[in-house]
Amino acid sequence: MDTAARVRRIKPSPSTAAAGRVRELKGRGLEIHDLTIGEPDFDTPAHVKAAAIRAIEAGDTKYTPVNGTAALRAAIRDRLRRRHGLEYTDDRIAVGGGAKQVIYLALTATLDEGDEVVIPAPYWVSYPDMVRANDGTPVIVDCPERDAFKLTPARLRAALTARTRWLILNTPGNPTGSAYTPDELRALAAVLLDHPHVGVLTDEIYDEIWYDAGAHPSLAAAEPRLADRVFLTNGVSKTYAMTGWRIGYGAGPADLVAAINTLQSQISSCPSSVSQAAAAAALTGPQEFVRETVEVYRARRDTTVELLTRSTELTCTPPSGGFYLLVDCRAYLGRYTPSGERVDTDEEFTRHLLDSQQVAVIHGSAYGAPGYVRISFATSTEALTEACARIAKACAALSERPS
Repeated sequence: MDTAARVRRIKPSPSTAAAGRVRELKGRGLEIHDLTIGEPDFDTPAHVKAAAIRAIEAGDTKYTPVNGTAALRAAIRDRLRRRHGLEYTDDRIAVGGGAKQVIYLALTATLDEGDEVVIPAPYWVSYPDMVRANDGTPVIVDCPERDAFKLTPARLRAALTARTRWLILNTPGNPTGSAYTPDELRALAAVLLDHPHVGVLTDEIYDEIWYDAGAHPSLAAAEPRLADRVFLTNGVSKTYAMTGWRIGYGAGPADLVAAINTLQSQISSCPSSVSQAAAAAALTGPQEFVRETVEVYRARRDTTVELLTRSTELTCTPPSGGFYLLVDCRAYLGRYTPSGERVDTDEEFTRHLLDSQQVAVIHGSAYGAPGYVRISFATSTEALTEACARIAKACAALSERPS
């Protein structure tokens, strides 16, 4: 059957494609050193799994309200109050099958043909195609490394038009790990206050995987006058190693939440009841797991940065959050492989790493960052050490002239 135009104008997720390529190569018996991973390598905490088992045994396996169980909504409200001092009522909370679904439904609920969505680059790979799939126009704003990959007020002001519907603000960001300070958020808010027709979709899925002093700030808390225009999205996937449980949530204007609930009622009826019980336990239960894993990630981050920059001409800005490095590989572009092939792009550089040393990373162009590659450090220190040694060998094999 012919596919719809909305499908033809989008492409599969590059990160999903990279993971699929790794699985394919491993299936052939090759040992691949995989640094594409976009999920924690830890197991879900035991008390969270136990809550799911109790829910199953208690028969909590039926449909739930479209916007989630009362227990999960209460847990979300309490978390936002504790972490940011934000108050939300039940009619301002949406729960879905992962933060990704919640973001998509928010765009579906609000975009008409030609509406514009400002997306700072580097960006998470799915944002532009989510916008295109919903008849919108992504407006990509380049945010160079000299600005810590962050949107400045001047760049934001220049990107806004009468057709702008949303600004998407991912902080800490994927693939950069960059995050905005309270002062930086207030500076962006000062621009947005002059454009009351623009909403802000904040993706805060990595907010607990945080290395800087103090708690990660949120735009809705940094500038309360924007609170009714901010749709804050988050979930349990990254913080609690629950990627497969598929629970995300959003908090924002009641009319937007009502529209999301209407869409979800026709799409999936509700999120998984058992996963919701697990998510409520994660949000309300012991938080030692979070603190312990963040310290492990911090050590991995520091080790990977040191190994890469000590032994190669690769450079990177250490991230404030998340578990990714966006690594500048431009020093190696224009060089030649031992077989005489010229490496001109970041995608060709990633192919060289995979073909020559069996190290899998994702090319930066997929994230709107040509000349860079994304490396995940959500794997063991031993695996990272071996992968970095192999990357160094691959870089050393590239020469200024063809052999």
